[in-house]
Amino acid sequence: MMDRAAIAARIPHQGSMCLLDGVERWDNEQIVCFSRSHLLAGNPLRAAGRLGIANAIEYAAQAMALHGALLAGDAAAARAGYLASVRELRWHCQQLDTLDAALSIHVQRLSGNAITAMYQFELAAAGSVLASGRLSVVLDAAALAPRLTSS
Repeated sequence: MMDRAAIAARIPHQGSMCLLDGVERWDNEQIVCFSRSHLLAGNPLRAAGRLGIANAIEYAAQAMALHGALLAGDAAAARAGYLASVRELRWHCQQLDTLDAALSIHVQRLSGNAITAMYQFELAAAGSVLASGRLSVVLDAAALAPRLTSS
């Protein structure tokens, strides 16, 4: 199991912006993280005192970043990635901060290479799915720049 400090050492999100509290399990294809940061009054994603369900995307993106860092086998902080697309989103509630149970964040890598990655995600609490979808991230925007300008 991995704790919050070990997670923060591997992803670019620091301080209160590191939303993940721990890792339940991971392998080459997926990772399952947990968090109770949705209940913190100081959660940096809160707007007007509430934490809307759209923030599930950030929880999933951080789990993706951690998975990528673990796959790379690097204990150094990961370089920043850029969310490129969000697809097939399904919301099953309106707010995250009204749920007393820990969040379970499950992401599964569908494809990827050194430049991009695509993951499917599911955010749940107390056995109920709260949000799901598919996210793509650009890991190395500089590597894509020559491709975009030569087309």
